[in-house]
Amino acid sequence: MSNRHDCLNRLPLISLLAVNAIPVVGVLFAGWDAFGIVLLYWAENLAVGFYSILKIACIKVNHPKEHLGKLCAIPFFILHFGGFTGIHGIFVLTMFGKSNGDFMHRTTWPCFFAFIQILLNVISQALSIMTPEMRLAVLALFASHGVSFVYNYLIKGEYARVDPGKIMTAPYARVAIMHVAIITGGFFLIAINSPAALLIVLVVLKTFLDVKLHRREHRTSATAKAG
Repeated sequence: MSNRHDCLNRLPLISLLAVNAIPVVGVLFAGWDAFGIVLLYWAENLAVGFYSILKIACIKVNHPKEHLGKLCAIPFFILHFGGFTGIHGIFVLTMFGKSNGDFMHRTTWPCFFAFIQILLNVISQALSIMTPEMRLAVLALFASHGVSFVYNYLIKGEYARVDPGKIMTAPYARVAIMHVAIITGGFFLIAINSPAALLIVLVVLKTFLDVKLHRREHRTSATAKAG
């Protein structure tokens, strides 16, 4: 019984490591370059944002009226993080020479909803560039984050002790830490023609950061439970 519990406890970390191994296969057998890897890691932001919305929706409240706070927080997060991710995507596409940035001019939705339209335009452009294998890799990223959401957040009860403010801000911290390292490395690799060995080093760096952030997040949650 103890072994079964240990296996389940390690399942999110195992799924994280497994999905991070996919780019290695892409580099070695599918010819993925630095841009493809950075684009894939940008797409992971979509998974992070999606599950952050679910986390906000599932936060335990002490009084029914507190659900009204979620009704305000979720649209705000969608607009703000959606716009942030869309602009980030434009940066990735333009700096790697895959777009001229015309997404900024193809917006017809009113007011702040234009940020969501920009995000949808970037997603459409990214999907048109991705190979079928890369699209499957994106689905695998969503599945990996889903495993962590279901096991750590729902089954282990993080939803009952989480700080709502941290859920709102955690995705930005992840993007800042992860993508400064990844994009900087990606530009460097493009400058030297993306040798496969160094691309794998980039993947290893991202995996290391992922594991560190994963452990920090759930260690903090466990500490909150103990307190």
